Amino acid sequence: MALRRGGCGALGLLLLLLGAACLIPRSAQVRRLARCPATCSCTKESIICVGSSWVPRIVPGDISSLSLVNGTFSEIKDRMFSHLPSLQLLLLNSNSFTIIRDDAFAGLFHLEYLFIEGNKIETISRNAFRGLRDLTHLDLRGNKFECDCKAKWLYLWLKMTNSTVSDVLCIGPPEYQEKKLNDVTSFDYECTTTGIQRDFMNPFLFKHPFPDFVVHQTLPYQSVSVDTFNSKNDVYVAIAQPSMENCMVLEWDHIEMNFRSYDNITGQSIVGCKAILIDDQVFVVVAQLFGGSHIYKYDESWTKFVKFQDIEVSRISKPNDIELFQIDDETFFVIADSSKAGLSTVYKWNSKGFYSYQSLHEWFRDTDAEFVDIDGKSHLILSSRSQVPIILQWNKSSKKFVPHGDIPNMEDVLAVKSFRMQNTLYLSLTRFIGDSRVMRWNSKQFVEIQALPSRGAMTLQPFSFKDNHYLALGSDYTFSQIYQWDKEKQLFKKFKEIYVQAPRSFTAVSTDRRDFFFASSFKGKTKIFEHIIVDLSL
Repeated sequence: MALRRGGCGALGLLLLLLGAACLIPRSAQVRRLARCPATCSCTKESIICVGSSWVPRIVPGDISSLSLVNGTFSEIKDRMFSHLPSLQLLLLNSNSFTIIRDDAFAGLFHLEYLFIEGNKIETISRNAFRGLRDLTHLDLRGNKFECDCKAKWLYLWLKMTNSTVSDVLCIGPPEYQEKKLNDVTSFDYECTTTGIQRDFMNPFLFKHPFPDFVVHQTLPYQSVSVDTFNSKNDVYVAIAQPSMENCMVLEWDHIEMNFRSYDNITGQSIVGCKAILIDDQVFVVVAQLFGGSHIYKYDESWTKFVKFQDIEVSRISKPNDIELFQIDDETFFVIADSSKAGLSTVYKWNSKGFYSYQSLHEWFRDTDAEFVDIDGKSHLILSSRSQVPIILQWNKSSKKFVPHGDIPNMEDVLAVKSFRMQNTLYLSLTRFIGDSRVMRWNSKQFVEIQALPSRGAMTLQPFSFKDNHYLALGSDYTFSQIYQWDKEKQLFKKFKEIYVQAPRSFTAVSTDRRDFFFASSFKGKTKIFEHIIVDLSL
């Protein structure tokens, strides 16, 4: 089939520079499609519009490339291109729009290349790029931004995204003029203190101390889970690091006021480290994807953890969660297994070691296990991608867990966590697709009290510091959100956004009258945030 350079002119050269070929089959040039808009030129898979005041609505099907140049429309509205779900390349160059709204590119699930060059952009809404899950290249050259606190979200997004992004230059404030947005280092300080200083001028605000979260320490490695334990008046955390094949044990340094390395348990694709304290003995269950899972015991003479026991491979194939609990002063733990070949299994301490006590059920690919005391009775709630969460109740006669019910209409729940506020039992249910849920026990059943938007969520963790109750919602697609319980409205409200790349767990740790929570990151650095109380009345 013969090829010739189409009548693209200067625009064709521009597209060539951006990597979009302007070589068009002769047959496609001859067969101009009847539905192509008058201001555009079309081929079977691409549209190029020059000087248009709108986005073409009636277009050929299966369009993979759209270019809008010298357009006169004033803004990019939400879902403006959702009628073109097959787009892989979108070029918006030298247009007159000044605003890109939230969800501007929603529905473009296959978009890989987004070029926004030389426009008159004044505002990009913080959720403008939401939903671009396949985006690999973003070009913002020729657009200059005010690098003030309103641009902080973009600064954080640029650090979080896996896409390749061109340099974003600042037009102001004066001290940042012509500098790269990535090089602005004052956001954490100025964007907190500036707002406080501005509001401090109002005598009706900040009459009382208020809580906040600040980064205390950043650990230079990835992780998927964090567990904490106390031993001999010291505080420790055990961090699972699959990529480094470690279970890193940290100790709180009372002098340096930081968490420092204490011991390192090596393994293969470690996904969970759970500490168990029995009398004066410290054990760590190390769950692995390969090579079987093991239990380590702290050896005083060696001042390190040494292997104590293997966990049979025939039962645990793909561990996903470890839950520790006690019933009638006896110690148990359960491993939720997420493979079809494995079995979620309860293990019991028998004074010499841990042995398999009960296999819970087969073929359900459990992702999480949560021990819950409901009205004085012991229960396990198992989450699974293949069914709604099921509830098992401890039978005092057989001393086994037996089916007791489920949580209806809650498909695709990754994890269930229980917590109490003012003696009332609640559950948080993490859902990757759809909204996560908060439920309350009403003495007969769990009833929903709140839905939290959470597409892409991998964890919804409750935690409390003193009288402040929080939920930490971690997502792979957007910023992590911390919600705070509103006593008057009896609901969780948005409290603070934090930047954690691909978060997998949030764990509260308290020591030396200070409160922290660890945010594990599957793709970035593990962060430790401190919960502080700000008092501006002093």
